[in-house]
Amino acid sequence: MSHSPGEEGGLSQAAPTVNTEDLLNSPSQALACGNTPEEQVSPVVDEASPSSTSSFEMLDMDSVPPPYQVVKPHWFFCRRADDNTSWLPFSREDSEKLENACARLGEKEDVVVAVDGERYDVRVKERRRYAVYWDQAPSEVRRCTWFYKGDKDTKFMPYTEDFSNNLEDAYMIAVTLDEWKRKLEFPSGETVILHNPKLIMQYQPIGLQDEWVSSPSEQTRPRTVKRGVDNISVEIPDGESEKVDHLVFMVHGIGPACDLRFRSIIQCVNDFRSASLSLLGTHYKRGQEDGKVGRVEFLPVNWHNALHGDATGVDEDIQRITLPSISRLRQFTNDTLLDLFFYNSPTYCQTIVDTVASEVNRLHALFKQRHPEFTGAVSVVGHSLGSLILFDLLTNQKTGSRESNRERVTCDDPCPLSCDSLEQTLIRLGLQEYLATLQRENLDLESLALCQESDLKDLGIPLGPRKKILDYVRRKQVQEDCTAGMVPLAPGLQAPPNDSSGIDHHGNQSSGSTPQQAQLHRVQSVTSAVDYEYFDVGIGQTNGGIAKGQVSINYPQLAFQPQTFFAFGSPIGMFLTVRGLKHIDPNYTFPTCKSFYNIYHPYDPVAYRIEPMIVSEVDLEPMLIPHHKGRKRMHLELKDSLARMSMDLKNNVLGSLRTAWQSFARLPVAALPPVEDGETTTETNFQDTQAVCEEPESSSVPAEETEEREIKVGMLNGGRRIDYVLQEKPIESFNEYLFAIQSHLCYWESEDTALLLLKEIYDKLGVALEQPQQ
Repeated sequence: MSHSPGEEGGLSQAAPTVNTEDLLNSPSQALACGNTPEEQVSPVVDEASPSSTSSFEMLDMDSVPPPYQVVKPHWFFCRRADDNTSWLPFSREDSEKLENACARLGEKEDVVVAVDGERYDVRVKERRRYAVYWDQAPSEVRRCTWFYKGDKDTKFMPYTEDFSNNLEDAYMIAVTLDEWKRKLEFPSGETVILHNPKLIMQYQPIGLQDEWVSSPSEQTRPRTVKRGVDNISVEIPDGESEKVDHLVFMVHGIGPACDLRFRSIIQCVNDFRSASLSLLGTHYKRGQEDGKVGRVEFLPVNWHNALHGDATGVDEDIQRITLPSISRLRQFTNDTLLDLFFYNSPTYCQTIVDTVASEVNRLHALFKQRHPEFTGAVSVVGHSLGSLILFDLLTNQKTGSRESNRERVTCDDPCPLSCDSLEQTLIRLGLQEYLATLQRENLDLESLALCQESDLKDLGIPLGPRKKILDYVRRKQVQEDCTAGMVPLAPGLQAPPNDSSGIDHHGNQSSGSTPQQAQLHRVQSVTSAVDYEYFDVGIGQTNGGIAKGQVSINYPQLAFQPQTFFAFGSPIGMFLTVRGLKHIDPNYTFPTCKSFYNIYHPYDPVAYRIEPMIVSEVDLEPMLIPHHKGRKRMHLELKDSLARMSMDLKNNVLGSLRTAWQSFARLPVAALPPVEDGETTTETNFQDTQAVCEEPESSSVPAEETEEREIKVGMLNGGRRIDYVLQEKPIESFNEYLFAIQSHLCYWESEDTALLLLKEIYDKLGVALEQPQQ
């Protein structure tokens, strides 16, 4: 369908002035059916009738029109995605707030209205909608009263406000005088015909029609025009509760896109938030009615832009060494897969963790500022690499007890580095040329140990010497602390101890060194990032580099203590294993977070389990996440039914064998003479055989009781289960490989995952989950 020149669907251009001079000077005469000059009207318009156009609707033409009533406006905002432009309605509550603000709008001052759960601000006079928590281009806002839909359009689109006002004026006159079938011509050449209150059409000028149409009839297809939002088919969203019960930050994984539709983290979190709001209405309906349940706010945390922005310059450096062949594949690799290598780089890993922590703290402070009444808890969600980033951050959070221990270790050592002078140290490192630079700032070894890399950079010391100085300081600290016996491993993360036989856990002969020397050697020689409490780390990467090339990270602190950590499709287990950690002590917990859930799809190629690293002696199946409608998927039920049938068949066969054996064993007993004392061979064999035959039946009951009994898998999740697996869809079970990539990106749209989060959150608030009505 063609449009007017310079007008995107008749929406963005200012409304043309309606040519209604005669209409306004003499309404009754101008609106008379026979007084319109026929030569001014296109023949296409004259021939238009309900029976000749497919867009016309069959209406009751004899119905008496109601008296004129002012149209009720509704506010919409524009969403642009690639080449598509769509207009979406605000909720009725937000629309009313905008209308009230528009009514009291002054000539000079603007009014700002918070909408969409206070995630956006609308400047009413400017007619723009601005995002509050993330960077996003402002979108147009419109007060809508009139809408149109072309023959090939699927949704009604709003006219501009000026265009709508002109249509409303003409409609008011037509209703008041009860005179219809009038033509309104616009300077752009478009014509609007008011046939009756329920049938209003807009015709495109013939000069702007598509020249390649196949027949004249295709040129006559007009737009259907509707008045008021109540007369069009549009889904107006429900308003969000002003009460926020819980705040959740969601960190994305590798790359700028989070799903197969290449959507950003903002769009994916919006979908996850919408799913949670829908589930609250079905699974916590009574809680909402009683005022116990408000809503959960989900905010996205974007770190990819900071890593690949102009500040780091990494994209330019990578582009210079990228081969020109298969450019699209290489570009995809540079944007996504390289994030994994960046996180294992000391330089860019520091950038990533700093960005995530600062962004989370910024969002938290901004949310508290806009919601001063908020008293709920905060949780964090990480997807893919984002879960590993959060895992390392939470592992490195400090508590009051750990800070006091750190101060005790520092204060008890009067000489933290050594008795060497600054000059001797620089000569040993081959950096004596920087002695004068450091002495000008009155730096000695003790004050040098307190310097950050940025401080040395400000002094003009190049990157190589900076790294040498910092690495030497950290080595000396670890060596002296280990010699003093003050560097214990983090609780629950100790390496398997050497026994008195001098054999280590790999079966190799021990050198017989002291525990302090062995620990020092282990710290200095390890090439993977196994953590120690000295570094304020549990099981993530170290925040103090030891060996050359090892990741050296200073982890920032969060401004809050998370209640729960949810990992989606997480490679945490794999990374811990690669770092050299084979076992997590059951008593280990995050310093500031007491709950942890590892959620994954069974076909996710990136996901790994956590529980086998805690409870290695028991083969535990992951917890199956229930379907959000309160049932198991049909194909899984069928699979379980077949398994039960197989077990029942096996038990029946064993029962038949037992009965046959008993019959066979009884036959010779009556014919034999009485057995004397001590001669119990046959009876003993019979009892043994009977016990063997009865074993499958008797052992099945305890097995079921064992499954129902709660299994504790350490304190990482407060003694509760950690690994939770989604139910695959029936179509996914046909080919695991075909849906592997999709399985890694399915969490943002998974209602089952959203319900698990809501259940964990509201269980701690004392609100029970309700069974949805089928």
